[in-house]
Amino acid sequence: MTVQDYLYFVILPILVISMLLVFYRFLKGPSMPDRIVAVDLLITIGIGIIAIYSIVSNRAPFLDIAMVLALIAFLSTVAFSYYIEKKNKQE
Repeated sequence: MTVQDYLYFVILPILVISMLLVFYRFLKGPSMPDRIVAVDLLITIGIGIIAIYSIVSNRAPFLDIAMVLALIAFLSTVAFSYYIEKKNKQE
């Protein structure tokens, strides 16, 4: 079994299943912080899928895209968390 076979038949299905489960948590989440964490995790799983595609197709620029997406996801999660914290302090 080569690395590409391992990526196609083991890692990618695990990422797809985990993305479906996290998307369910995003839709069903009982509170706003649960949904924020779910969105952050969806983006992280998407970055993993982009990295796998970059490895399989041998295209390095996709890793740059994944890195920028990771930075945006981190900053948006911090911003949402700050907003929720300020909202809870006002109440």
